[in-house]
Amino acid sequence: MTLQVYGDLGSGNCLKVKYIADATGTPYVWHDVPVRSGGTATPEFRALNPFGQMPVVVLDDGRPLAQSNAILRYLAQGSRFIPTDRYDAAKVDEWLFWEQYSHEPTVAVARSRVIYDGQDTAKLDPVLVGRANAALDRLEQALTGQVFLVGNAMSIADIALLVYTRSAPDAGLDLAARPAITRWIAACEQELGLTATAAVIKGQS
Repeated sequence: MTLQVYGDLGSGNCLKVKYIADATGTPYVWHDVPVRSGGTATPEFRALNPFGQMPVVVLDDGRPLAQSNAILRYLAQGSRFIPTDRYDAAKVDEWLFWEQYSHEPTVAVARSRVIYDGQDTAKLDPVLVGRANAALDRLEQALTGQVFLVGNAMSIADIALLVYTRSAPDAGLDLAARPAITRWIAACEQELGLTATAAVIKGQS
């Protein structure tokens, strides 16, 4: 299977797809669609995803699949990134839902307003920042005393939450004061073969 992936590597949701494809050894061709370039509004892209959202993958048989966490689940089937235990697998899904409902709409949105809209971190909506910090506090609490989110092994729950957490300092969100998160980022980087980043201190992605 050679996957066709449409996305922007500056997007955390798109990076999820790259990380799981690399980790599972899934061959893919990356088609760059820059954020806010208008590329998702073309008839060709809307034929793949009528909602005009990235990422989108196209399977060998031509079927498209959208939504980053759905793609994560598809590519991770049968791999070590989805637990075989039924309860643990459900806990992974619990984190995937939470990521899209509580984490991405706060942490990722705050980062987007800085990176793409040019807002100063000091001028971000305090309500948004408060919710983003609450999401990071919840993650810190969950990771305290354990290496990964579910069980003793890395799962797609970790990949889903890693991408925007790792770049949260871009929005002025403090990770250095959250030691469980910083240890978890380092553990995920090691598992995925990513270059260790100073993101937790300097806001690099």
